[in-house]
Amino acid sequence: MLIAEFIFMIMMLYLGSRFGGIGLGVVSGIGLVIEVFILRMPPGKAPVDVMLIIMAVVSCASILEAAGGLKYMLQIAEKILRRNPKRITFFGPLVTFTLSVMLGTGHAVYSIMPTIGDIALKNKIRPERPMAAASVASQLALTGSPIAAVVACYLGKDVLQLPGLENLNLLHILMVTFPATLLGVLALSLYSNFRGKELEDDPEYQRRLNDPQYRDLILNTTKTTLNEQLPASAKMSVGIFLLSLAIIVLIAIFPEIRTIGEGNRPISMGVIIQMMMLAFGAIILIACRTPVGKVPNGVVFKSGMVAAIAIFGIAWMSDTYFAYAMPSFKAAITDMVNDAPWTFAFALFAVSVVVNSQAATAKIMLPVAIAIGLPGPVLIGLMPATYAYFFIPNYPSDIATVNFDSTGTTKIGKWYFNHSFMLPGLIGVTVACTVGLTLAHLLIKV
Repeated sequence: MLIAEFIFMIMMLYLGSRFGGIGLGVVSGIGLVIEVFILRMPPGKAPVDVMLIIMAVVSCASILEAAGGLKYMLQIAEKILRRNPKRITFFGPLVTFTLSVMLGTGHAVYSIMPTIGDIALKNKIRPERPMAAASVASQLALTGSPIAAVVACYLGKDVLQLPGLENLNLLHILMVTFPATLLGVLALSLYSNFRGKELEDDPEYQRRLNDPQYRDLILNTTKTTLNEQLPASAKMSVGIFLLSLAIIVLIAIFPEIRTIGEGNRPISMGVIIQMMMLAFGAIILIACRTPVGKVPNGVVFKSGMVAAIAIFGIAWMSDTYFAYAMPSFKAAITDMVNDAPWTFAFALFAVSVVVNSQAATAKIMLPVAIAIGLPGPVLIGLMPATYAYFFIPNYPSDIATVNFDSTGTTKIGKWYFNHSFMLPGLIGVTVACTVGLTLAHLLIKV
């Protein structure tokens, strides 16, 4: 019966994935109702803490976007890229990686991706090489970001009860995940630099050159942000935002700053991130005189709020099932994980493929890891495996990247799984997990 119920849950997640975005969250609501009222499972916990972190971070980043700060950051990134056009396959992914680490979301990729493609095309470089790598890098970066929701999940009180993680803080996690994901990005960029035919030899590119509409789009269009005039407050808003990140990391390093009250228990970093993002969003709003009406119209706000609703339904339905099935589930996989703890990466990977969210994957699988007694360093080292939704090419940033490539070299293959993001994703996650496990065992002492 538990197997049948698990298959039902996967089917509901798959059905929701066909709609994507908000559809993924609300379709999971149907599954939740069936679990509770027909299958008679006690309702699990809604992922309120993760949703609040996403809302706080998205609010601050959206205000930054409305103030012109995001565009200012993109102009700096474009200047770096245009100074190094021949190295676009390395610099493009590094730029999207950096933006995602700073913003805690990968959705800034929509603004810079056309520029990456334009630079590659103008220099006769196959656009698939930097564009697919840059899309993957923007998501792989999240476990290395101090304000990403997935990182905050690993700072929950349940995780901190695992052996070896009692004194874990944000800096410990970033010391593992940041270099691990960075090396993963460099590895996938190295592979991408040599992938596929040269642009002039690509049959799809040549076919499009023979189509007058595509030919004009390919040869006579320049995509740039450098000619846009930004308000004087744009630079100030970036400075304020960077200050918020520095303060969050500082508070994480010195837990006594957040130790308040008689219990001598520090405030959780999830709560600190929420507080700081809301406060600094307000500071940007006031200091830069940002028009409030522009905030909900930006790309970051729309994408972020959609992600919050998707996680709401996904994690609630999944937590309901796993809390109900845990006794049997624990007995089935404990021996396997005890013999080879790294195999838990496959569980993280499989869930991420279905739910399209690193934070949701963490919320679903962390209780499982805790219940089976997974070693703390292994849990931290395998964090990059929460990113696997490149496997099925239906994530918005991947779809947008395909559409941005006017040459047709970045594509979803005839057989669906042979798409442009598959090998960069597999290489990036494998290298990041391997490096992450090594660093975690060296830096996190049990």
